[in-house]
Amino acid sequence: MTFWNVEFLEPQKTATTSAGRALIILNQPFSEALVLRLWSATQWHCCADGGANRLFDILGTARRSLFIPDLIKGDLDSVRNDVKDFYASRGVPIVQDPDQDSTDLMKCVAAIQDKEAQEQNEYGIILLGGLSGRLDQTVHTLSYLHRLRKTRKHMFAVTDDNVGWVLDAGEHIIHVDHAILGPTCGLLPVGIDSTVLSTTGLKWNLSDAESSFDGLISTSNHLVTDEETVGIKTSRPIWWTVELRPIESVVEVY
Repeated sequence: MTFWNVEFLEPQKTATTSAGRALIILNQPFSEALVLRLWSATQWHCCADGGANRLFDILGTARRSLFIPDLIKGDLDSVRNDVKDFYASRGVPIVQDPDQDSTDLMKCVAAIQDKEAQEQNEYGIILLGGLSGRLDQTVHTLSYLHRLRKTRKHMFAVTDDNVGWVLDAGEHIIHVDHAILGPTCGLLPVGIDSTVLSTTGLKWNLSDAESSFDGLISTSNHLVTDEETVGIKTSRPIWWTVELRPIESVVEVY
């Protein structure tokens, strides 16, 4: 049984886990509210190439100097010169990795793995972006996290619309904070031919139901407001996605 939560999305949450969390900012649009929420819940911050442009632009002059990443890494074909100059002047390492067989996301994960090896520690990884924008980039995120499921215990992708992660074969309990999540959710058989699913805590539960791209896919399912957990049993790895309520509205929902 594997237990999951998204406490890093809770208001005023700070990175208090023993291992810590790392944030990778991808080159996709995001709101200021979301990046500030995730920044406060993570201990190490990395921009993947053009993700540095996104951070620089969204914060504006007043906040920009208060949120300095620990690293900018990628093939550096997207980050602007003014952004590089700004962060370099504040001591941020800017690392160019020309490897054409790895994406900027993969390069940043490699940097986290190097950090983990030095510290003898393991970070939970939060991706800001990766599930919106260009379809090929989204598919890469789906594929890459699917491949990493055996070696990384906690790796999430977050956009302003939703949060998602891979559930490996087995049984899972997901804690649901309805002030943050919902109402819609989905169980996606990505990267597999089919799986057999059973669920609890959803509006339309499944009982030993086969799910595949050629058949049933549980999309637009709903969380149940008086259920604090969702239970999922799957015979093969799947993607779990759940809608993220607007960050500005989180406090009002309580």
